[in-house]
Amino acid sequence: MSPELDTDPSAFPSAPPASLDDPEVIVEHDWRAFQRVERMADHWDRPGWSDRQRKYYWMHTFPDPGQLLQRTEHCQRALQHLGMDPVPADGLHVTLLRVGAVDQVSTAQVEHLLDLTQELPVSAFHVLAHPLAGSRGAVRFSLTPWKPLVRLHAALHAAGKQAGVPGGAPTTAFRPHLGIAYSNQERSAPAVIDAVEPLRSLPPVPLHFTTVDLVELRRQDRTYRWRTIRSVPLPSSATSRTALA
Repeated sequence: MSPELDTDPSAFPSAPPASLDDPEVIVEHDWRAFQRVERMADHWDRPGWSDRQRKYYWMHTFPDPGQLLQRTEHCQRALQHLGMDPVPADGLHVTLLRVGAVDQVSTAQVEHLLDLTQELPVSAFHVLAHPLAGSRGAVRFSLTPWKPLVRLHAALHAAGKQAGVPGGAPTTAFRPHLGIAYSNQERSAPAVIDAVEPLRSLPPVPLHFTTVDLVELRRQDRTYRWRTIRSVPLPSSATSRTALA
């Protein structure tokens, strides 16, 4: 059973969708939340981050993004006039969970965490990346379904608690997404929303989650860069091999 998601004002959207399985419900929910944004913030103006800091995160990365990259670059070209910071080809990722600042997590804790995640109770799975919606600080793809991503987040969060790392937001506040461009200034949101809307008719792109990556994350030149500590394989299953239409 997947953990329940709660309304959380620090999350976006603050309330979860009515269904964690139904793509139409999730995509529409993301879009309606973005339509209600009046002002977008500078994504890089964030307390607790500087170019000198390093933090451990669980992410899903895309060494060979293929069709995802084609769809991303198509959308980025259509939004180029907005002057946002596009996510580069080698920077595409799905953020799953913060582990903690490098200076707050010992090498022994990292090794313990990796040992605990060698047999996660989550099988490999497929999701779809749907163009296009956004948040208060970014333009991003909606991901569907949420349920396997929520289960993965919960498993990683449980492992982190067992390893005694600082950890990140609880699973109840998790909102899966895939960012493709960051707002680099405060701006009126309606112009961004209007530019995004025509891209919503593009078909979704299938993504295959067969690994989860523990990375050392940093900010560099208004983008995110990372060093992969280890890619942890997710066990295969008959269900995970079922292709999504």
